[in-house]
Parts: sequence; structure tokens; C-alpha cells
Amino acid sequence: MADFDLVVRGGTAATAVDVFRTDIGIRDGRIVALAADLPPGQREIDATGLLVLPGGVDAHCHLDQPTGDESVMADGFESGTRSAACGGTTTLMPFAAQMKGHSLREAVADYHRRAEGKAFVDYAFHLIVTDPTPHVLGQELPALIRDGYTSFKIYMTYEALKLSDREILDVLALARAERALVMIHAENADCIGWLTERLERAGDVAPRFHAVARPQIAEREATHRAIALAELVDTPVLIVHVSGSEAIEQIRWAKSRGLRIYAETCPQYLFLTADDLAAPGFHGAKCVCSPPPRDRASQAAVWDGLRDGLFQIFSSDHAPFRYDDPKGKKVPMAASRFACIPNGIPGLETRLPLLFSAGVSEGRIDLCQFVALTATNAAKMYGLYPRKGSIAIGGDADLAIWDPAREITIANTMLHHDVDYTPYEGMRVRGWPVTTISRGEIVWSNGTFDATLGRGRFLACEPPQALAPNAGRP
Repeated sequence: MADFDLVVRGGTAATAVDVFRTDIGIRDGRIVALAADLPPGQREIDATGLLVLPGGVDAHCHLDQPTGDESVMADGFESGTRSAACGGTTTLMPFAAQMKGHSLREAVADYHRRAEGKAFVDYAFHLIVTDPTPHVLGQELPALIRDGYTSFKIYMTYEALKLSDREILDVLALARAERALVMIHAENADCIGWLTERLERAGDVAPRFHAVARPQIAEREATHRAIALAELVDTPVLIVHVSGSEAIEQIRWAKSRGLRIYAETCPQYLFLTADDLAAPGFHGAKCVCSPPPRDRASQAAVWDGLRDGLFQIFSSDHAPFRYDDPKGKKVPMAASRFACIPNGIPGLETRLPLLFSAGVSEGRIDLCQFVALTATNAAKMYGLYPRKGSIAIGGDADLAIWDPAREITIANTMLHHDVDYTPYEGMRVRGWPVTTISRGEIVWSNGTFDATLGRGRFLACEPPQALAPNAGRP
């Protein structure tokens, strides 16, 4: 009788702190042995010459999320989790979004209905708080935190989502009392609204003007204000999808003062620029997201932040709207006004290969930093560690086996999402996950996806674990 259900043999494993040669023994979905020359398993994978990394944790993505307008997301939990697994990600954290005037508990129940029986890999939920009424803050949110929803996102922009400074303070105070983590979308709504109105009056409504209406100063000011509010309440916050040098300067300033300010960035801020929004015709709409991609100098500043530990998390911010679809990027009126284009771009499957190629393969970051940024830090920050995000005895056997030498030209036809484009079309990357293992089951191997629909489980999160301000660098 075999000692293990599965043995991954002869690979080079990496965690956020170490790189080592080992066999990995798996039983009942968990890692139970790390050693050389393990006894046989019922199944074996020869990982000689390959890297064995923790399965990715994509801690910021949107799946089947109600939008409140005429747009509809292309990816639900079935296609989204399939695409993630094929890109080496084994845990997703999308959002249960409260609509103003509605119950937060109601939003969570609805989101469970959307996910139930449809996920191929495991998932947890963040909350989106848009209406922090006394009932929500006094009853619903504390109870939800205790039920395992220990992180929530708030917005400083978008009319249907934004909170006032007073409301933000109330939410931050609740998070401090209940040991939850607040994620903040930091852009100044009034600056954006004022600029948008002036651009529209001048007839400047093409997709490229999306970036003009959301300049770095709007992100810089809101980032500074978010930091100040968090300092006032004395609670940590995470600034999400940081796009450029000016917001980065604010975060560096906060860290220099010893404040517990954490930061996340995304592929679009490393591989796209505002020039991509000026593509011929309406094609610039494919790259409309908020904050928008910036310039080459901001790309360099983001790389610096990934390298020196300013950023703790690298997420996709996957927001999947089809391009050639009246319920996607071409919603009614969008063809004539940038302000009507649904914000967001796809990226679940390409997140890890893009960073591995330009980061690890090209020597900008090392392998341990890659693991920390794409798996370990998110698992710690959102209360899933050590079950997720590492290679450790007792943890879930969530693994991605990488061929670091494999070269791939990204094309939408090879991806597994339900979006009709990728903004990274034609980009050449070096390094690709060839096998993905989720709780000991091989779900993706050498170009074949084979997983049972609904095998993915919901994960209740513990209170976030403390991270040092420079936790992006081991």
C-alpha cells in the first residue's frame, strides 16, 4: 500500500523565505511530508528540473458581481476559477458587494448563491461596504466578521459606491474594534467628476480621455487622505491597485512614519500605459480601468516598490467585461463617452506568468519575493495562512509546478476565461505553470484542464495576521 495519495518528486520548491530541493508527500488533500526520496505514492509527478511553488492566492478579483447598471461581467465562478487554475492560482477572493439601501447580509447570501456548486478551486469573500448604516455597523458587519468575512473594501470614488470621510472613519473604527482589515480604493471623486464634466463639454469623450479624467493627483490626494484617516483611528489599511509614482510617494511617506499602511498593485500598472487607451477606434476601451495605467516612469516606480517591499500583494483586479458586447465595454452610450465604459480588465490567468517572466526571469525580483507577493502575504493578510499560501506540512496541498524555461506568446485563444480579449495579447513571457494541484487533486496538467465542477470550497477567514511594513520582501 502506498504511503501517499500523491508525491511530487524531485522539484525545486520555493516559499516566501527559502528555496530547496524536496519531494512533497500528499495525503487527504494536505501536505504530510517534505523530504528527499519519499516512499512511493499512488500517483507521482516527476518535477525534476521544474519549480514547485505554492498555488497562487489572487486576493482581488471580481466574479459575477452585480454592477447596478446595464453591464454584466463575463466571468462567473465556473469560468473564473477555471481560468485561475490554468494560470497557477488555487485560491480566489472576490467581492460580495452591498448596494446602497440594501442589507450587507443579504449581499453575502446572494453571492453564496452565485458561487455555490460552480467553483473549481477554493475561494473566500471580501465584502464591499457602500452603506454603513448604524444597523450595518452595529450588527451586520460585526457578525459577518465573526463568521469569517474579515476584510472589506470601501471606495472614495464612484457615485454608487463612495463613502464620505465621516463614513470612512466609522468603518475604520469598526475594523479596529473587530480586528478586520479595510481595503481602500483611493481616488478623489470630486476631482474626477469635475474633470469629466469639462472634458465632455469640450467633446473629449474617447477612451483615451479616461486617463485624463483620472490623473495621478486624484489618486495621490485620496491616498494621502486615506492614510490620514487610518492614522487618526490608528488602524492598518491596504491601499489597493496602486498605479503610479505619486501614490507610491505617499505610501513611502506613511511607512517612514511607522504607520501600518499596506499596498497592492496589479499587472496593468507594469505592462500597460495610458497610450494603450488611445488604440485606434474604440479599442482603447479594452484597457479602461481605475486607476488607469500611467506612464513608463510610473511603471519603473511600481517595479521599485515590488523590489524593495513597498508592496505586499500583487493581484489581478480581474474585472471581466467583454469588449464586443452591448453588456460589456460597448454598453449603450459607451461608444461615445469614456465615462460610460465599464471599468476593469481581465487578468486571472495571466497574472502569475507576467510577473514571473518580467520579474523573476528578468532578474527584477527573486523567487521568494514572487511567492510572497502572489501567495503568502495575501494568505497572511486575509487570515488564510498557513492553510494557504505556503508549502508546509499540514497545509492544503495547493501547488503550482512551473517550467521556468517555457516561452509562451499570450493569446486570448489560449486562455480559459469567458472574456473576448486580453490586454496582453502578443506579449512573450518566459515561465509558465504546467501543472496545478488543488487540495491534492491535479486540476491542470500540460494543457489539459480536468476538475469536477463544484469541488471548490468556501473558506472562512481568520482575523488577519500582522505583517511588517516591508513584508513584500522576505
